[in-house]
Amino acid sequence: DPDSGDNGLLLYSLVRGQTDEFDINEHTGQIFTVSVAGKTGTFNLEVQAADQGTRSLTARTTVSVTVDSSSSSNIVKLVLNQKINVVERNSAEVQRVLEDKLGWNVYVVNIYSTEFERKARSSTDETQVWIIAFDEAHQEVPAEDVKRKLQEQRADIELELEKVFSTSVIAAIEEAPVSSVSPELVATIVLGVLLAITSIAFLAYVLLDLKRKRKYGKQDLVKKVEIMEGIDNPWAVDKNGSLKSLEKADYMNN
Repeated sequence: DPDSGDNGLLLYSLVRGQTDEFDINEHTGQIFTVSVAGKTGTFNLEVQAADQGTRSLTARTTVSVTVDSSSSSNIVKLVLNQKINVVERNSAEVQRVLEDKLGWNVYVVNIYSTEFERKARSSTDETQVWIIAFDEAHQEVPAEDVKRKLQEQRADIELELEKVFSTSVIAAIEEAPVSSVSPELVATIVLGVLLAITSIAFLAYVLLDLKRKRKYGKQDLVKKVEIMEGIDNPWAVDKNGSLKSLEKADYMNN
């Protein structure tokens, strides 16, 4: 029958393990994270349950907690010239080889092919193995460092994987494709440039038109002033220096 009183009161604790990353609710046994930022992989925690009776009884078990970093920026994609179903079947050995040659713990995030290839399961000899490497403190190793180490150890990795798959193996690192400009963006840029050129041309036309109007406006004003001067001043001098009034008198005398 169930224990009662102090004998029925259980308290949970972490015996040893990554107590900096995890903690446990002593009353419910619920494990929760404290700080796993930048960390990944599987953590093995030893949990103890103890009753509070006079002669305390305890029991221990190991709980494996996996921190998934599938959205991490340090994922490295290793491409193997093997069928996806074969790679999946030997994933543990692939992980072992990578850990041995890289010198880091390796977490296999995903084993991937295209959707069509996954349906066929054996239609192509190309499979991506997405991995994250992490050090002894469970800190993620930067992707560039992992790629560099993979390049350095590539020959040894391929040699060991040949023993796993019993066939020739080519391992390559998939690099992120250079982003190309979409046709829509190109069209937008071209239209923007054309609009800018049209605006500049229109502005230049307006400025030239204003300048031309000002020029002819000044000429008309000068003519009007000369005419007005001739009317208001009968003794005004013409452009040859002669008096207009005298010209008029000579004309009248003739």
